[in-house]
Amino acid sequence: MIKAAVLGSPISHSLSPLIHRKAYEILGLEGDYSAIEIDLKGFPDFFEKASSENWNGFSLTMPLKEAPFEMISDIDPISTRIRSVNTLIQSGGHWRALSTDFLAFKSLINLSKGSQVAIIGGGGTARAAIGALEGHDTCVDVMIRSKAREDSLSIAAGDLELNFLPLSGDLEKYDFVVSTVPKGVMDPFAPTISNTNGALLECLYAPWPTQLAKKWQELGGEVISGIDLLVEQALHQINLMTGVDFDFDVMRKLLLVEAWGSQEN
Repeated sequence: MIKAAVLGSPISHSLSPLIHRKAYEILGLEGDYSAIEIDLKGFPDFFEKASSENWNGFSLTMPLKEAPFEMISDIDPISTRIRSVNTLIQSGGHWRALSTDFLAFKSLINLSKGSQVAIIGGGGTARAAIGALEGHDTCVDVMIRSKAREDSLSIAAGDLELNFLPLSGDLEKYDFVVSTVPKGVMDPFAPTISNTNGALLECLYAPWPTQLAKKWQELGGEVISGIDLLVEQALHQINLMTGVDFDFDVMRKLLLVEAWGSQEN
C-alpha cells in the first residue's frame, strides 16, 4: 500500500492529494496521500519520526524546499545546484531527494533560439525554473525584490547568463515569462501591462486566475497555469513513489481533467 503526503504551510489549498489519489485509482493501487501542515520549525522532528515509519515519499511545498539539505545526504546534483527539492523518496530506510519542479519546467518551457525570458521571483521555484533553462541560447532577466537572492540564483543558472532587475510589470518584450512569486505580489503590476508577445507560466493556481494571468489572457497571450505545473511535476512523483511505469501523456490528460474539475466545483 502506498503511503505518501504533501508537506508545507499553508497546505489546506493543495490539490496534490486529489491528483495523487486519482492517479492511484487509475493505476489500480491501494494507497493514501494526505496533506500535512508542517512549517520549518516542525520539519526536523516530523522527518525524524517519519524515517522510522512506512512512508513511500513526500511532496514538499513552501517553505520546505530547502529544509532537506540539513537532513538528507542523497540529493541529486541538479537539486544541489539549484538548492531546491520538492520530492523525498524512501526505499529500504534510505531517503533521497530531487526536484520534480525542475523536470516539469524542462517539459513546459519551450523556447526558440534567442528567446527573451523573464523569471519573476528568487525562491526555490525560481531557481528550479532557471536551472531548467541551462543550455538554451538565451539571456534571462530575473526580477527580484531582494539582492540577497542573487548569489543562489547565479549558482542555479550554471552557464546561463542572468540580468537582475527590480520587480515590475514591464513584461511586454519577453517571449516567455515565469512568475514564481506568492499570491498578490504581481497584482499591482497587472493593470500596467498593455501588450504581450509571448507565453506566461503562472506558477500559482489558488486563487485562479491571478490578476496577472487574467490580464495576460485578456490581451490574447498564452497562459500556462499552476495546475499545468502541478500535474507535470506530480507525474514524476507518482512514478517514483509508486514504482509503477505508466504513459505520462495519458495520465496527464486524466489528471488535468480532475484538477480543473475541482476548481469549477
